[in-house]
Parts: sequence; C-alpha cells; structure tokens
Amino acid sequence: MPLRRRPEPGCARPRREPRSDRSAQDRRRGALPETGAAHPLAGKGSAEEGSGAAMLPDAPPGDRRGGSASRLGAAFFQRPCVGLAKALLGQVLVRQLPDGSELRGRIVETEAYLGGADTASHSSGGRQTARNAAMFMAPGTLYVYQIYGLYFCMNVSSQGEGAAVLLRSLEPLQGLDAMRQLRLAQRKAPARAPKDWQLCNGPSKLCQALAIDRSFDQQDLASHPAVWLERGPEPAEEALVCTARVGIRGEWAQKPLRFYLQGNRCVSVADKRAELAPTALGEEGGGRAVPEGGPAQLGDGGTRTLRLGEGEAPGPAHSSS
Repeated sequence: MPLRRRPEPGCARPRREPRSDRSAQDRRRGALPETGAAHPLAGKGSAEEGSGAAMLPDAPPGDRRGGSASRLGAAFFQRPCVGLAKALLGQVLVRQLPDGSELRGRIVETEAYLGGADTASHSSGGRQTARNAAMFMAPGTLYVYQIYGLYFCMNVSSQGEGAAVLLRSLEPLQGLDAMRQLRLAQRKAPARAPKDWQLCNGPSKLCQALAIDRSFDQQDLASHPAVWLERGPEPAEEALVCTARVGIRGEWAQKPLRFYLQGNRCVSVADKRAELAPTALGEEGGGRAVPEGGPAQLGDGGTRTLRLGEGEAPGPAHSSS
C-alpha cells in the first residue's frame, strides 16, 4: 500500500476553488460574460432630470465608452454655419444606449440657421434665452429643443453668434430593430412599424429613434460618452443639393440653407427642381453657393446645387417637421 506523501514544511496543500469563485475570476479576465438584469433598451441621458450628464452602466468587454479611432473631435466643428451644415453630410452619428449597444446613422440632410439676421432662427436678432443658450456656446455643443410639447429636435452649434445646424435626416446603419422599437414606444395608439428608410427621415423622428431628449441639451458632441460623431466613409458619386428650408415662413423662407444628398431615400423632402443640375461631391463647378453676409447678399432665394466645401457663411433651427 503506497504511503501518502506529506506536504513539505511551509507549503500548504492546494485547495480546490468553489465553482462560483472560478466563475468570478473568469469574468474578471473576460472569459465569461457578466450576468444579471438587463438594462432597459433606452434610458434617460442623465441621472438627474435635466442635468444633461449621461449615466451609463458598467461597460461590457470591448466597449469603447464613447471613444473611437474615427471619432470627430472639437476641431471638426470649428466652421461657419453653412460650412458645418455641408461638412456634416456623410458623417455617422452614434448613440450608445444604457445597455452598451450602439445605434448608428449617416447624416444625409441638414439645415443651417444663421445667427442675427436670420428671422427663422431661434436666435434671430441676437435673442438669447435659457432655452437657446446652447446656440451661443462653443462649436460642437448640442442644442436640443422641444416642439408641440411632444417632440425633440437636435442641433449642433457652429462658429457665428447664435448659429447652429439642424440634423434633419439620417440613413440608419446599425441597430435598426432598436430604432424601430424606440419609435413605436413613442406612439400612444397601435401603429404600423416604420420601414427602414422611415426610421430617421425627419428631425423629430431621428431623435425618437436615437432616444435623444432635452437631457442632451448643452452637451459637447466632441466628448460626450453616449452620443458622438464618427467620420463616414469616403462619399461615392453623390450630389449635394442646396435648397430652401422646410416649414419656414417670411423673408427667409426661400433662402437656400438646406443641404441633402441627392437620391438618398432617407431625405425628408426632396426638391426635384433643385436636383436638375446636381454637382457631384468633390467636383469643381456647380451652382451658386450661399455667400457670406446677410439677406441682401444671400440674394432672392430659389434653389441651387453646390459641391461640398463651397460657400462658407456665418452663423439654427427652426423647422418643426
């Protein structure tokens, strides 16, 4: 009968770890996923109502926590309003939900709202209130306001006193099922589920689909952990159309301050007249661009096409559709 070997002095016999301890260690190493109650699909963007500071749960393995190699920083937003409205086209808006999942949409339509003389802007005549304070903050600040007491619209401040760009339509890229659930959750009565191209084809629709509310107002799009911009792929042979804004009345109703990618089905309202002579992105030439200056220099309105990068102008929002 073999003899049992005693452990050497100073050496403890190795103990078997309980199964629960091994699982905890494996989870710390990332070998096993964490378990527990699932986070709601979308929550408030802040821990305290109106605080604007997003509170996210512990990030799952590999989560970027709002960081990305292709994330656009503060320098991207340092442009005059019209220049930013055009530069935003083709870029990807990302929304990280409280459960760590991400929604993505390519910006395909924007509107520029110039400060001061622009009578359609919330900051017309330099008017500054608690509601529109974000329009006077550093370029890249989110201006989120509510219309009809029900819907939200999302803008990004630019260079120029009281100037900002309305994000009008997105082409959904990632998380379409979650977007659809968020859209349907906003409806009081049973309704038909929106099709893919209908998920974000309007300023209030895209806010619903991305769970954007007033808590994101005055937040920095360049550094926020729950919403940010990523550089989109190099544009294909797409034309940039410049035309009048939607739902605007008065002297500035026909100013060519709306920009969209021609032929994209996710654009909220297409202007067939403005599309008769489109200019491909990156090409020289094209129609007249919006020049610098006030209404006298902007001309008599009408629809025009132009290429990305033309016609910088100073100085949002404020279509309600």
